[in-house]
Amino acid sequence: MPVRRKLAFVLLAIGAVSVVPALPARADDEPAPSVKGAEEAARLPTRRRGYTLQQCVAFAERNYPTIAQARAKANFYRAQLDEARSAPFSQWKATAGVALAPTSRGTSVYSPDTDVALKSSMGLAWRTTIEGAIPLFTFGKISNLIDAAENQVELGEHQVAKERNQVRLDVRKAYFGLLLARSSVDLLGEASSRLDKAIAKLAKQVEEGEADEFDLFKLQTYRAEVDARSAEANRYESIALVSLAFLTGVQTGFEVSSERLEPADHVLGPVARYLQAARIHRPEINMARAGIRAREAQASLARAKMYPDLALGMSAGWTRAPEIEDQLNPYVKDNANYVSLGFGLVMQWNLDLLPAAARLEQARAQLEETRAIERMALGGVGVEVETAYAEVISATRREEAYGRAEGLAKKWLIGVQQGIDLGTEEEKALTDPAKEYAQQRFNHLNAIMDLNVAMSKLALVTGWDAIAPKG
Repeated sequence: MPVRRKLAFVLLAIGAVSVVPALPARADDEPAPSVKGAEEAARLPTRRRGYTLQQCVAFAERNYPTIAQARAKANFYRAQLDEARSAPFSQWKATAGVALAPTSRGTSVYSPDTDVALKSSMGLAWRTTIEGAIPLFTFGKISNLIDAAENQVELGEHQVAKERNQVRLDVRKAYFGLLLARSSVDLLGEASSRLDKAIAKLAKQVEEGEADEFDLFKLQTYRAEVDARSAEANRYESIALVSLAFLTGVQTGFEVSSERLEPADHVLGPVARYLQAARIHRPEINMARAGIRAREAQASLARAKMYPDLALGMSAGWTRAPEIEDQLNPYVKDNANYVSLGFGLVMQWNLDLLPAAARLEQARAQLEETRAIERMALGGVGVEVETAYAEVISATRREEAYGRAEGLAKKWLIGVQQGIDLGTEEEKALTDPAKEYAQQRFNHLNAIMDLNVAMSKLALVTGWDAIAPKG
């Protein structure tokens, strides 16, 4: 009966929210295409114009605010490194001044003037000086300060990598979620169109007394369910598209180029390979290592501050007061007219030894704290890698199992269809295999989605981005 065949096709279309090559309901004089032909047509190359997954990831790495924030912090650390390298050799001070000086004549033996500070005859006097020191030996203060700053820069770079890896995962999850939602929207749109045609024909047959009214109610119920699922699928599509646009920073005319979900092509290896990759590439572990090296340098710096600094001291000065007589006798101190230049070996030593010892203990305690953080990071990362690895194995097995189930359901559907064509099966026998094929197709598509997300998580926890799905 035509009504039974239409009902079977409806079950095939709405058995699950998935990309199902549904068989269209046709008039008896029109041959229906085979399931294989419909499936091949569904797998034709798409022509949507937009961004690929790799382009979306690249946009997010360039535009996402948390990555920009981490980059700014890394630039701050680089500026601190420049300061650490230049500060020890920049201990120079220059002064200059202009003032009024009273007229003073004569020598240290006789002068017609008095030592009054304010007189009726005053003139200008000026002075310029420059002095500083070049460190020669500091017991490691300079080298440890630079080491600490360099490791802080490395820590900032790993922080950027950490934020980048997290954004990559978010982009991939949103991208695959968008593809799944669009596949659902396309399917439900096709199902709605076919249901409307089937309902119109069935209503006409019910009016003519050629069909059962309960079959019409059943079709109308399925049509209402399709509307509800379409609204939900459209909501998921909008959320995924808006999320991707925000993550990538492309707010105008954003679109993706792919329309089909494909499983990740990375061949899973032994778990030891991914544990080793995490120890090498995981930003959190590298941050802990850089932190330990920085704390070690800070502890050495605190210890070096308990010792003196040896430096080459230099100074130069020029003072001139035209209203004051220049004293040429070297045994007479003249603060008004002189030129000075000197250099020599100097020592500077802060004798706050007890506070310096306390600061050294503080630095050592911070070092032990950072070492404990590294041990925690190594253990926690190992758990994360093993957990993500188990998720990938589970998702792979489910994808393979649902793929086999989909293939078996397809064979079942084709066999029943052939039996109907030969007259050995009734039309109603198509209902169960059609619904089962739709369900298994949906399960397979969800398993592909789970596999891609699980592989993306494994790429995140190992820091090995090359194993992530390429879309």
